Amino acid sequence: MTGSETSPTFRLAYVPGVTPAKWVRTWNERLPDVPLALVQLPAAEAVGTLRDGAADAGLVRLPVDRTFFSAIPLYTETTVVVVPKDHLLTAADEVSVEDLAEEVLFHPQDDVIGWEQPPGEPGFERPATTEDAVELVAAGVGLLVVPQSLARLYHRRDLTYRPVVDAPQSAVALAWPEEATTDLVEEFIGIVRGRTVNSTRGRPRARTAERSEEKRGEGAGTRRKPPAGRGGGATAAKAGSGGSRSGKDAGGAKRGKGAKGGRSGRQGGPRRRS
Repeated sequence: MTGSETSPTFRLAYVPGVTPAKWVRTWNERLPDVPLALVQLPAAEAVGTLRDGAADAGLVRLPVDRTFFSAIPLYTETTVVVVPKDHLLTAADEVSVEDLAEEVLFHPQDDVIGWEQPPGEPGFERPATTEDAVELVAAGVGLLVVPQSLARLYHRRDLTYRPVVDAPQSAVALAWPEEATTDLVEEFIGIVRGRTVNSTRGRPRARTAERSEEKRGEGAGTRRKPPAGRGGGATAAKAGSGGSRSGKDAGGAKRGKGAKGGRSGRQGGPRRRS
């Protein structure tokens, strides 16, 4: 490697609530010469960043446009309601959407639940972010329904949460532009799927290139032999031709000797008396 060459960098986008640390550790162990750059983005911006090529792959929330992106679903999160610690709902281990019907619920602009119709009474405003909505819950003016990872991310000591058993859920996936499936993307796919470093399914493009190189090497180092039938037939024909001439000569010599012998026999026989 010359001084002007640099190692490629794998750019991984991820959205709030997703924790890529375990996959990053595995990447650093397996590919220490290829830096992995983390790009944290709001959920609403992640897909656009991947589409523009500003990241190689992303840990995003579904759905995504499957006509443009390839996606591997990783897990589905529990949906929870964030409430003050002294709220009546904390008396239950879990709640239902019906239990929220009379509560004021904030619906932030970056909401990732994807309600057809949010439950409860709408808040006096739509906060810009989930983090802003959590602050309003802490102020005691409403509740918030989010994936459990976001409740943990924006945790406060004066708040807690309870699972909402029949609410829509948010799924997290590894996504990337289908037309940009590089060897490094394949490496990360193998990591998130738990493949070992020696897995036969890792880096298929690299293995295909290696096989092609091996075939070209074998072709260059091996001379083509003429077909056995062609060369052998010529030799046999030549030998057969010579054999035919020898047979002719031998047959001729025998016939000549026989003829001579016949004449000698007649000449050497007993003479008739007159």
